[in-house]
Amino acid sequence: MSFYLSAVDAQVKSEQDAPSIGLLLCKTRNKLVAEYALRDNNKPIGVAEYQLAQVLPADLENQLPSIGEIQCHGWQALNTSMQSGCR
Repeated sequence: MSFYLSAVDAQVKSEQDAPSIGLLLCKTRNKLVAEYALRDNNKPIGVAEYQLAQVLPADLENQLPSIGEIQCHGWQALNTSMQSGCR
């Protein structure tokens, strides 16, 4: 995860942005997997339980980018030589 956060901070984040955070999502609770994944991390870590919702509230859905927008803009930022497919 450190690799990806460093890449985002170096390639995407502006000077006004706070440092990026990473989320480790697991299908099932597995303390051993989480421990190994985070063992060498020297940054603050938050742990929380969550529940999936089938539908986002309308007010929240209107404020978030679509999956396509996220994929497009993320790809543009990390690989500017292949922007032709993004709108």
